[in-house]
Amino acid sequence: MISERVKRVLSAVSLALIVLLFATPLFASEADWSFPRCRPAQNNLLMIGFAICFRECSSATSCMQGQEDSGTQIHAGRGEIIFQTCSTYLIQQGKFLFILFVFIGSCIFYYFGFLQHMGMKDVMLILAWTVVGILGSYGVACSASA
Repeated sequence: MISERVKRVLSAVSLALIVLLFATPLFASEADWSFPRCRPAQNNLLMIGFAICFRECSSATSCMQGQEDSGTQIHAGRGEIIFQTCSTYLIQQGKFLFILFVFIGSCIFYYFGFLQHMGMKDVMLILAWTVVGILGSYGVACSASA
């Protein structure tokens, strides 16, 4: 007799296989979007907005914050504890983001490569921009702990 736990595991595995095997591509995806051409004034406005966002999220902001806080007195032992905590956090964050990229990258590769039948060049471009996004997330974590 099969135990109840084994039945649940088999049910979950079979459901996952059914979903993966019978997944059909939709008729439209984000890769099929067409964007209108921007006029020069609109493009300049977008670039100004991008520059503002980049400036606010950049490590320069954290460097300025660090200069402002440099005059604050911190006990030597406490500063070392804070530094070690931040270092440990960055290592754990990097491991997490790497594992997350493996999962997300495999989903992106399967979706765009197999379901959407895009070329390898296009799939690699999407994966490259995914790496840029994940490195941006890690960069935010680095600047926040600086």
